Amino acid sequence: MEKTVYIRLRHRIQVHPNDVITIDKIALVVGDKELTQKLNKIVIHKIQLSDKNMVVIDVMHVLREIHKYDRQIDVQAIGATQTIVEIMYQKKKLSPLLFCLVWLLLFIGAGLAIMNFHEDVSMQAVHQRIYKIVTGKENAQPLILQIPYSLGLGLGMVLFFNHLFKKRINEEPSPLEVEIFNYQLDLDQYVAMNENKENINGKNDDSK
Repeated sequence: MEKTVYIRLRHRIQVHPNDVITIDKIALVVGDKELTQKLNKIVIHKIQLSDKNMVVIDVMHVLREIHKYDRQIDVQAIGATQTIVEIMYQKKKLSPLLFCLVWLLLFIGAGLAIMNFHEDVSMQAVHQRIYKIVTGKENAQPLILQIPYSLGLGLGMVLFFNHLFKKRINEEPSPLEVEIFNYQLDLDQYVAMNENKENINGKNDDSK
């Protein structure tokens, strides 16, 4: 009797060296409860040193392993056709001195960038001109405009990045987070396509 299960691969997972990847780690399987419990324990891949940082598992590999278990199972694949497995190695602790140096470098760089931008657009002259238009008086340092402007600049950056230190202001993603997300999608697509190219060339053919 033919048995039908539906399988949807996860887009990306994280594992550790020497982990054993079973179907339940990379996919959601729906069908007969007893059957899906058995299928979830099928081993798809074991992480090795040769895998380096990433492994791409194709849905065809998963189907092949399921049919090795039972050829009578009708597997309906839904959604993504590949899962990217990121191998998380133990990270070295960052030196406090190095952290401070990097923080100081970024702080000075950001400050110089803002100062150079304001110099390019003659922001001080603009403030002086606005002050003269409003009050009719000359003032080389219109602090009544410059101080609120500086505070507003800092507040605007906080709202733009949607974070105050580690606290998120609201659930809406910041433009930076969206760009990082798009970059990650492009990177995943490249990794998947490159893996397929290697499989075609016979370098990573798991059918051997």
